[in-house]
Amino acid sequence: MPCTTPEPTSAAPTPCDLGGRGVLVTRPAAQAQRLSHLIRAAGGRPIPFPTLEIAPVADPGPARVRLTQAWDLMVFVSRNAVELALDLTGGAPGTGIWPGARRLAAVGRATAAALESAGRPPDLVPTERFDSEALLALPDLAGLAGGRVLIVRGEGGRALLGEVLSERGAEVHYAEVYRRVCPQGDPGDLIARWPAEVHLLTATSDEVLLNLHRMLGPAGVALALGTPLVVLSERTAQTARDLGYRRVRVAERAEDGAILEALCALASGEPEDPR
Repeated sequence: MPCTTPEPTSAAPTPCDLGGRGVLVTRPAAQAQRLSHLIRAAGGRPIPFPTLEIAPVADPGPARVRLTQAWDLMVFVSRNAVELALDLTGGAPGTGIWPGARRLAAVGRATAAALESAGRPPDLVPTERFDSEALLALPDLAGLAGGRVLIVRGEGGRALLGEVLSERGAEVHYAEVYRRVCPQGDPGDLIARWPAEVHLLTATSDEVLLNLHRMLGPAGVALALGTPLVVLSERTAQTARDLGYRRVRVAERAEDGAILEALCALASGEPEDPR
């Protein structure tokens, strides 16, 4: 199952003083520790409210087989993809994981770090924004015609990466190693506390944001729409605006430090990005 990332032990400069503001952290619990630590270090109060849970797929057999086959490129879309793929194949650091894959690619830095920790650093990682579009812009992914590509992801993941690589002539397959589940719980206490305690909101994907709305119900959604929101992509920002959010800021990078910077910008009253 996904590993818990330890909180940093050394102090680091923070971009602002959040002044005791409460920040709703909606990531899966196992992935929220570092962001919560940064919020506390900046004088804020992280309020954990996971709107997504990561679970193994019901039938791991097809993914396990594909992970052991030969591929010209194996693409991991998230840290969860790395960790759940390791669980399926019994991989451990230093054991030479996925020897059938000629090259590995990671969509973002956290995914790259998970691969490196497992003993096999990725060959391809975007250097600026960390999403499928940035990975597809790498020159190495322009010449994959005839190559075999395995995309390791969760069930029903975003289609763009596979579609574009197929259009470029690659033979694309998928290993779906986890599923995303909307948690069950009573949001009544959070809704009651919201006006006094929740000042800023984070949503790291469309699914996280939509699940938040499902969990909160109409009364909670009305409160959420009036809360300044930080997201990781313009795609999610547009989803938020379509839902009715009035103040949305896109983090410069898909990293915890960039999320904190965006929270600070909202807290200080900086105008919304003209994106």
